Amino acid sequence: MKLSQLASITRRNLGRNVRTLLVSAFGVALGVGALTFFLALGAGLSVAVSTVFPPVTREIEVVLPQVAVGALLGGDRKLDDEAVAQLSRIRGVERAWPKMTLRFPALSRYNGSFFGKELHMGLEVIGVGIPSELVAADVKLPFVDPGAGSTKPIPIVINRRFLEIYNKVFAPQRGLPKLSESMLIGFTFPIDLGRSWVAARTMPNPQESSLQLVGFSDLATLAGVTMPLPAARRLNALFGLDSDTYSSVLLSARSSSEVSQIAEKVKEAGYDIDESERSRALQIGAAVRMATLALALLAALISLLSSVNIAQSFFASVRERRREIGILRAVGATRFDVQSLVLAEAAATGLSGGAVGLLGARFIAALLDHLARTRLPDFPFKPHSFFVFEPWMFAAGALVALCASIFGAWVPARKAAALDPARALAE
Repeated sequence: MKLSQLASITRRNLGRNVRTLLVSAFGVALGVGALTFFLALGAGLSVAVSTVFPPVTREIEVVLPQVAVGALLGGDRKLDDEAVAQLSRIRGVERAWPKMTLRFPALSRYNGSFFGKELHMGLEVIGVGIPSELVAADVKLPFVDPGAGSTKPIPIVINRRFLEIYNKVFAPQRGLPKLSESMLIGFTFPIDLGRSWVAARTMPNPQESSLQLVGFSDLATLAGVTMPLPAARRLNALFGLDSDTYSSVLLSARSSSEVSQIAEKVKEAGYDIDESERSRALQIGAAVRMATLALALLAALISLLSSVNIAQSFFASVRERRREIGILRAVGATRFDVQSLVLAEAAATGLSGGAVGLLGARFIAALLDHLARTRLPDFPFKPHSFFVFEPWMFAAGALVALCASIFGAWVPARKAAALDPARALAE
């Protein structure tokens, strides 16, 4: 039987059995639609997680272990310039960036006009000093320590995620305007060094200074402000605190493939690695993948049930068309022709149901995104879309629809091909 003849007969038979087509296609549409929908949802949530926790592929944060092996052996392990030099010599390390936290309390009290609104606020300030070169690409104003005795404000950089939290949470609660990065560049506010409200204490000889926002960077600390390393060193020394050792060292690898090797060498040297943020991202990502897998398995089960439904429908169809199949065999159709005809009808049923399922998944996803944009509050890091549809998802959905339909119709097709034409015509 020629391909054109097979297509013509298949189209005519399906037109005569629209009810069977709809019942069989519905199960396929449900399974394929659910599979595509859940895969797109998982991909969309993964993108949202990577937005909140940007993937770090070439950086390693080196810290002192909580229980230092060196201390147990009588040594004194610390992160100083010698340690930074040692870490920078590890094979695969491109650059070592030391960081130093402010080892004294600080707070900021702001009273006055804030972009057209009156603001009265006080908060504790956590500061971290980093080399200026680390965020050179992100700053818009000079990021250098003004030095002792200068009346110029200390330049700081803030993490971009902090601005997102301000715009989505803090500003609506306080009735403050939403701000952009360009609006805040150059903004200056006071800071009291050596004072704390949380600890309710004031250090000897507290100082008053000011901070000026000069840029936003993903490399800045999320829990506070980031300033030039010389400024952090100078301020720690001002209060008689340790200004020679660092709180951590950021290692930049030459390539992501060398990160694991560098991490092993760091631990062999007696240091530890701060993977708290990376661990959170991995845990959330794993949870998203597990949920996606579970829902995809549910969709696969629905597709399997649709195969059973197709098998039942085509068994009934073969029984009703025994005489028709007998006539086909009598006029020269081979067993292969009959089997191909039944499978072609099943494939057409499955692909039509799969197409409906794919369109349905896309429509429901668009509807849910619209409801999320219009009905859900504007929370931090709210994605524009909770779904990401990739071309391979549609291809996988079509393949599942085709396989499910052919799998379900395989046994009925074999049974139809095995019919004795003489007995079929005699019935």
